[in-house]
Amino acid sequence: MPQGASLPDADLLPADLLPEGLADRLPPHAASAVQITRAVTDTMVAHGYAMVQPPLVEFERSLASRMAGTGTRRMVRYTDPVSLRTLALRSDMTVQVGRIASTGLRDAARPLRLCYAGQVLAIRGDGLEPERERLQIGAEIVGTDTVAAACESVSLAIAALRAAGAQDISVDFTLPDLVETLSAGSLPLAPEQVAAVRRELDAKDAGGLKTLGADAYLPLLYATGAFDTAIEKLAAIDAGGALATRIAGLRRIADHVGGRAALTLDPSERHGFEYQSWFGFTIYADGLRGALGRGGTYRIGGEGGHDEAATGFSLYTDPLIQLCARTQGADRLFLPEGYDPDIADRLRAIGWQTVAQLSDADDPAALGCTHVLRGREPVRL
Repeated sequence: MPQGASLPDADLLPADLLPEGLADRLPPHAASAVQITRAVTDTMVAHGYAMVQPPLVEFERSLASRMAGTGTRRMVRYTDPVSLRTLALRSDMTVQVGRIASTGLRDAARPLRLCYAGQVLAIRGDGLEPERERLQIGAEIVGTDTVAAACESVSLAIAALRAAGAQDISVDFTLPDLVETLSAGSLPLAPEQVAAVRRELDAKDAGGLKTLGADAYLPLLYATGAFDTAIEKLAAIDAGGALATRIAGLRRIADHVGGRAALTLDPSERHGFEYQSWFGFTIYADGLRGALGRGGTYRIGGEGGHDEAATGFSLYTDPLIQLCARTQGADRLFLPEGYDPDIADRLRAIGWQTVAQLSDADDPAALGCTHVLRGREPVRL
C-alpha cells in the first residue's frame, strides 16, 4: 500500500474477499495437491521415515527458540485468550519437528527419521512470490549431520520429487558456514568483518569485497557452476586446507547422487540457509519456476540446554501442483440411472472416476465426463 494511503473501510469490502496472498485451491488443483503429497510422503515412509503431525499454532517462544535464524518476523501472531501468552501460526514445520524430537521423542533411538506435510503461513509474501500460505513437505534425520546423512537426504529429496512427477531435477550445493570456516583458518578476518564479507558474497559484489579489504575472498565468486568444475576451483582456493573435509564431503555426496540429478555448486550462497551449518542444497526441476525445496545440516536447540545435530530438507511443491493440474486428464464415467453398482465398483477399482446421475437434467459433458456406462462397458462420449 502506498505510503500515506488510508485503509479501506472493512464494511465496503466484499464479504467473501480472501486476505492478500491467500487463495482457495480449486479442482483440479486440490486433487493434484493430494496426489503429490501422497506420492512424496509415501516415498519418505518407504525409506523408513515416520510421520508426525504438529499443530498449526504454538506458543511464539517455542517456535522462535528452537533453531537460530528462524526468528518471529515471518510469523502471524496473536494473544491466546486462555493463557494470555503470544501464539504464532507456524511459518516453518522444521522447527516443530525439532521440538517433537527434543521433547516427546527425546528418548527415541537415534538416528531418528521423521517426515511431515502441512500448510505453513507467513505474515507476508516474498518479492515475486506473493503467496503467504504454502504446502511444506519434509523429512529430517535427527541425531546426525554426517556426510552419510547428507547423502541420504539429497537422494531422498530427488526420489520424492521424481515420484511426484518432477523431471530433469538439478541440485545446487552450498557451504553455509564457508566464511566462518575460512576466516578462522587460511583466510583470516577480524570478527567484525565476517558478517560484512558474508553479505557481499551473498550479493555477488566484487567491488564490495575489495572495499572491505577482503580481496582473498574474490575467487569464491567464481567457484560456481557445474559441480565437477566448481569443486576444483574451490579446492584450489583452499590452499590452507580449512575446507578439506567439506570438499571431501561434497565429492562423496555428488558421487552418491550419481546421474540421478544435474549437480551445481555455489559455495557462498546463503539465501534460505539461515540455520544450516556445514552443508546445504537447493533442488529444482525442469519447467518449474523457482526452487522446489532446500535442505542441509543444522542443529536443534531448546530449553534445558538441548543441542542436537540434524539433517533434512523441506519441499514446497506448489509449482509442481500447478503443472500437474494442467496436465491432468483423468477419464470420468457417467453412470446413468439404474446402473449396476457392482460394475461401477469394479471400474472404480481399476482407476475410473464415476459420476452418478441424480436427475434427468444431468448433462454428462457439462459434468466433465468423458464416457458413459452402456451396459457393462464405458463408451466415450
